[in-house]
Amino acid sequence: MTKQLLFKSLLGLSLIGAASAAQAEEVTLNAVSFTPKTAVVSHGFKEFVTAINEKFDGELEINWRGGPEVMPPFRLADAVRNGSIDMALTSPSYYSGLVPSATASNLSFKTYEEIAETDYLERMTQVHAERGLHLLGEIPASPVKFFLFFKDEVTGLDDLEGKRIRVFPTILPFVESLGAEPLVMPMGEIYTAMERGVIDGFAQSNLGWVDQFEDVVNYYITPPYYRAGFSVLVNPDAWSELPEELRGRVQTYLREELASEIDQSWDEIIATGYQQMEDAGFQEVKLTGDAADEYLNTAIEAAWQHLAEDVDPELHAELKSMLVD
Repeated sequence: MTKQLLFKSLLGLSLIGAASAAQAEEVTLNAVSFTPKTAVVSHGFKEFVTAINEKFDGELEINWRGGPEVMPPFRLADAVRNGSIDMALTSPSYYSGLVPSATASNLSFKTYEEIAETDYLERMTQVHAERGLHLLGEIPASPVKFFLFFKDEVTGLDDLEGKRIRVFPTILPFVESLGAEPLVMPMGEIYTAMERGVIDGFAQSNLGWVDQFEDVVNYYITPPYYRAGFSVLVNPDAWSELPEELRGRVQTYLREELASEIDQSWDEIIATGYQQMEDAGFQEVKLTGDAADEYLNTAIEAAWQHLAEDVDPELHAELKSMLVD
C-alpha cells in the first residue's frame, strides 16, 4: 500500500470514529418541576428521572435542577416553549392559558392504563405541537384524589355558599358551581392564607403536608374527586437534538411501560396521607346518597362545561369520550 493510500485509509477510519463518537455522545436535558424535589407529590417525577437516566445511560441524561426555587410554577410551560429550559413537569391546569385542553386529563376517574388504551396521548401530542410544545407523556397519579379542606365546621354542601376556597385552575369551575368563591394561588401560599383568614378552605390532595396544617385545618369533605396526572413537556428544539430512534424509544418507554408502573406506585404514599389526616384529628364530612352523587356529578359536569368555552367543540367531544364516557 502506498503512503497516499495508507493516509486515506487512516483518515477514513478517523472520520468514521469521530462520527461514531459524535453519534454516541450523551444528550442532557435540563428539567424543572412545579413542585420541590423534596415534596411527596414529586414522587412520580423522581421515579421517572431515575428510570430514564438508568435505562438510557450514555444516551440521555435528565438533569433535574429543582422546582419553584428555580422557576415559578406558572411560568414553566412558557419557559419550555421559548427554550429557557429543556423540560418541565407541571400540572395541566398551570398552563391552561397556553393549552386550554390540557386540563382535561384531570377531569376523569379513569386509571392511566384505561386512558392509554384510547388515542388520548396521541391527540394531545398533536395539540401541544400546535402550541410549540412536545408532550413527552404523563407522570400519572390516578389513585391520588382531591378534597376540600376547612378550618371551621362544615356539615354539607349548603355550608359552602360564599366560602373563599383556594383552587388550582382545573377546580375553579367546580368550586364556583358550589356557590363558593374560588381563589387561584400556588400551593406554597395555602398555609399563610389559611392562618390569616384570607381563605376559608382549599382544594388539594392529602399528600405530604397534612401534619404541618394541624392548626389551620379541622374538616374535609368526601367523596374525593378527579384524578391526578402531571405533564412532561419538552422544548421541540431540545427534543430534536436526540436521534430520532432514541426519541421513539424514550417516549414509548414512558407511555407504554414506566407510566403504568408509576401509576401503581402511590398506594403507600396515599395510605400515609390518610393516616396523617387521622392523626391530625381532621374530621371527615362524608356526603352520601344523592348528596354524594350531586357532588361528583357537579365536579365533572361543571369542569367540562367550562372547558367547552375554551376548546374547539370537536376536540372537546373527542377528549370527553376518551376520559369520561
